Order: sequence, then C-alpha cells, then structure tokens
Amino acid sequence: MGPHPAVAAIRLAVRRVLHDILTDHHSAPDAPDAPAHERPPSPLVLVACSGGADSMALASALAFEAPKLGVRAGGVTVDHGLQAGSDLRADEVVLRLRELGLDPVEATAVTVGREGGPEAAARDARYAALDAAADRHGAAAILLGHTRDDQAETVLLGLARGSGIRSLSGMAAVSGAGGRYRRPFLELDRQTARKACMVQSLPVWDDPHNADPAYTRSRLRHEGLPALEKALGKGVVEALARTAQLSRDDADALDAWAGRAEAAVRDSAGLLECAKLYALPPAVRRRILRRAAIEAGAPAGSLFARHIEEIDRLITGWRGQGAINLPGKVVAQRQGGRLVIRQG
Repeated sequence: MGPHPAVAAIRLAVRRVLHDILTDHHSAPDAPDAPAHERPPSPLVLVACSGGADSMALASALAFEAPKLGVRAGGVTVDHGLQAGSDLRADEVVLRLRELGLDPVEATAVTVGREGGPEAAARDARYAALDAAADRHGAAAILLGHTRDDQAETVLLGLARGSGIRSLSGMAAVSGAGGRYRRPFLELDRQTARKACMVQSLPVWDDPHNADPAYTRSRLRHEGLPALEKALGKGVVEALARTAQLSRDDADALDAWAGRAEAAVRDSAGLLECAKLYALPPAVRRRILRRAAIEAGAPAGSLFARHIEEIDRLITGWRGQGAINLPGKVVAQRQGGRLVIRQG
C-alpha cells in the first residue's frame, strides 16, 4: 500500500525540485571512470523550517527523497527573538529535524529591525540568516515551504499596494542569487501539507503571529480571503495563484524587452535620452527608469510605483519642473533633453 495521497504529493513536489537542483549542479556529466576524488561532491540542500506544518512537511519529504537521489540534506531554523521562549522553540525544531535524519542542522538567532514594518523587517532578517547559513555550509539550495495559499495572499498584498504587474506575480518557484531559493509547494494547498504532517504523526507548531490581527498577512488570511470566497465562491486561491504565474510570464517578457531597449535610449555618454524614452511603451519605459534609479543607489525595496511615475512625468509631462528626490538620496532631473539620475 502506497503512502497517503497528501504525503505522496509533497514527496513528488520535492523530488522534482531535487532533480532540477541536480541538473543545475551537474551541468556536464562526469566521466564514468573518473576517480572518486575528482567527482564533484553531492550537493547539500537545506530546508528552512519554522516548525510549522508547511515546513515540517517539506523537511520530512526532503529527508525521504534526498538519500534516494544522492543528495545531502540539512536544515536551518531562524529564531527571530520576537516571542518569549523562542530560543527553546528553535532548539525543539533542531531536535525534530535531526530525528528526521537531516544533517547538518542548526538554529540561528537574528535581531529584527523596524525598517519597512515588522513583517518586512522579520523577512529581511530571516533571508539574511538563511543566506549566511547557505554560504557557511556551501549549500546548493534552500527549500522554502510557501504554499499556493501563501501565493494567493502575496498577490492580494501586491494588488493592495498598487505596485504593478511584478508585484502581482507573487513568489517565484526559483529565486535568489544563482537560484538559491526553491519553493516546491507553490502548486499545493496549505491543507495538503497539514494533512501530510498529521498522517505521519509529525508534531507541528502554530506560530501565534499567524493568527495575530496586528499583522496584515494574518488579517488577510483569516478575514480577507474567507470574505472573498464567501462573496465569489470557492476557487479564489487557485485563481489568484494562476494570476501570479500569468503575471510573472508577462513581467519577465517586459523586463527582457526593457533590457534590450535600454542601450538604444542612451547617448554616447550613457545618459538617457528623453525623446527616445518617450517613444517607448510606458511599461517598457518605466522598467528602464526603475532600473536606472536602482543602479544610482535607490533601494529596490523602497522604490514604489509613485516614485517611478514622478520620474516618468519628466519624460511625458515636462513643464520645466525641478529635480525629484528618491529613496537612498538619489535625485532624478531633466537636463538638456537628457534624464540624469544620480546620488544627490
């Protein structure tokens, strides 16, 4: 008798991702008679685990699938220090991961700042810690337990910000430098992960922050999405996740177009020519402007659609207006038919 359907689904999702990682790791096949010491070591894949149902299901699937494919599997849990006893909770997660057979396993503590709000600050601290752990252990990839439900929430948050099609594209299945982060569960719902933990008797921890109405994502999860499903019927989560993929495809195509067009709108000194920018479709032009602002030192996370619209008006609504101040002490101004974006 085979595994429970929920367990089979999560294992299949992880197996596919591990195959992709192995393909990336061994871009060229080894000679079959090469000495063992000349062959590249088996790649190490880490799972980021909070102890919740999504990441515990992911950890169990990784522990099951990795040995069959010759992949080393480890885990890391991040202690955000936002709750009393969080260090003890992190130690418990480490113990659970080791019981699954993962190695190396570690807990890493972070200090969460305040920039961008509590959720963004915690996320930034967490990814910095995961990057450091991957570098420390030489990991080929880190698996994240984001589900289709998380994707739907991300799309709605992007819609509320009004930040354009890129924010509607949600989370990528592969992201980070060199494709470090992999999200195997983006096509699986949260209930599948929870059911997989239940039938395997895996203990899980429900983070109280996930039910705290002080957090925007928590309100969306427990109030916003249920209200949408009540008004529009079931299938909202699936539709939002599908929107994310379609938006990502469109955004990728427009980014590629902007990348090709950028060289043609710069003069011999590398400055952006306003007349040539004006001739481009707005979606392409604004991508070039955003990229130029980031290259000048504006932090990508602080650069919003309204900033790009202000720069764009220097091209499309020029009436002699002055310089525009952007995040990161970057200034954009029009000079002699050229757009100059630089540190102020």
